[in-house]
Amino acid sequence: MGKQGSYTVSNWRETMSHWRQDNLLSKVIRNSLHLFTNNTISLGLSILQGALVLRLLGPADVGLITIVMGYASTINSIFSFRMGELVVRYGGEYMEKGENKKASALLKAASWTEGIVSALAFIFVFLTSGWASQNIAKTPGTAWMFTTFALGLLANFNTETSTGILQITDKIKLQGTINLIQSTITSSIIIAAFLWNGTLETVLIAYLISKTILGLGMFIVAQMQLQRVLGRNWWKESSSILTSFRELVGFAVSSNISATIIKVFRESEPLWVGYFLSTTAVGYYRVAYTIVSFLSIPADPLISTTFPEINRLVTQRAWPRLKDFLRKVTSLAFAYNLVLALCLVGFGRWIILIYSGEQYISAYPALVALLIGLAFNYTLFWNRPLLLSLGLPKIPITVTLTVGLIKIGLAFLIVPRYGYVAEAALLSFYYIVSVGMMVWYGLREIRHQEQKT
Repeated sequence: MGKQGSYTVSNWRETMSHWRQDNLLSKVIRNSLHLFTNNTISLGLSILQGALVLRLLGPADVGLITIVMGYASTINSIFSFRMGELVVRYGGEYMEKGENKKASALLKAASWTEGIVSALAFIFVFLTSGWASQNIAKTPGTAWMFTTFALGLLANFNTETSTGILQITDKIKLQGTINLIQSTITSSIIIAAFLWNGTLETVLIAYLISKTILGLGMFIVAQMQLQRVLGRNWWKESSSILTSFRELVGFAVSSNISATIIKVFRESEPLWVGYFLSTTAVGYYRVAYTIVSFLSIPADPLISTTFPEINRLVTQRAWPRLKDFLRKVTSLAFAYNLVLALCLVGFGRWIILIYSGEQYISAYPALVALLIGLAFNYTLFWNRPLLLSLGLPKIPITVTLTVGLIKIGLAFLIVPRYGYVAEAALLSFYYIVSVGMMVWYGLREIRHQEQKT
């Protein structure tokens, strides 16, 4: 027994030593920790402002403002071409090969495209605000809220492209700094509203200011990085230099379709709850989803920092190194997700009570139902970036569309009868099946490429 214990300790030390010597993993963890530090402070401020909003407005008004913000976000995703992914996939490849002129042309095209799309998304929200007010919010006289919050789409005219730029220039940690600034300002406004009995309109304006700071801040720091890496005149490069224009367009369109499917089937849950039930049910669902979303705090920095590294390894065709990298980041994600999930199951009711008050305690069953799927998703967070890097953008489309249609069909059958907890369970079902399938496809393609090599 003593020898076995000694052997186990020796193996553990050897594994930890191997991990510490892994320069790629160390780089990802360092950048993730920087983002995590700023995001943790931002999270603390977000928790504070969220708790104050929940107590200031009540379930029905919380549900209404959630629908207003969710509608603008969903419409933007439907129009969006996910320029951040295009920038990382191709801009990162061009810069890795030293083809800076092609990188400049690509970034210029991505910036213009995203700006035009953001304007179109705003116009669409403006034209459909009355319909959304009647059929989703089910609250007359609120159309102006949808239009007002949609102004944030114009302020975020370059956010996706800017995020991709920060990723490929190894400056993604600046995103955490901007998040911290906008969280501080937004929290200050909401605290003042809480102390002086502010209204729903005050809260809406605070969130709009938050979106504006994020969008303009990301644009400014991204432009600074481009001038540093590509020079001041990078934006003058002609798009005609891009020889693989058809491939770029195909990737952008595929990403748009995939993002739209994801948004409709996965990230627009409050809108579906509002459509099937009421704004009060949306309020309960938001509390459950917000608390479970704590899982994204350590995951989001990892997602931002691992995508460029996965893309580099695929470009280099370093298949054994890629498998080793995925194995390590998955183990790391599984460890912290397990701890967080157990804490949320054990202390979920107290967390709801402290965070939002006794009137939201019935959100606990939805919290547990959501936790299963989101923990699975954030453990295997690299599923879609891997397929995009491997040049397989159609697989996420097929998988998410198929599973999503099944989810929506089931929602029409069971959500009106069993309420928002059923919607939470369906979302977990969607995560487990779709993510599991994409991981399987990605690993299969790596094995296939390994055999060819």
